[in-house]
Amino acid sequence: MYIYMLASSLPSTPNWSAQISIIMIICNLIAILIGRYAIQVRGLGPSIPISGIAEFGLTELLATTSLGHILGAGTIIGLNSIGLIK
Repeated sequence: MYIYMLASSLPSTPNWSAQISIIMIICNLIAILIGRYAIQVRGLGPSIPISGIAEFGLTELLATTSLGHILGAGTIIGLNSIGLIK
């Protein structure tokens, strides 16, 4: 009985769409820009030669996109809860 009450109190999340993917891409780009200037010790891990950014390697990319996904999930849930996206 308690599981049904808990499940009914969870917020509904929107289905994946182009609008949601654009929000996630923007949040990831913002996080990469923040990380580019906030990370002080760069270039310790393997580098990404196609990124075009000197001393911005794989570890920095994984860290900033992880932050970007956290920001994106919060943004999507927040915009969905106030009714701006469906």
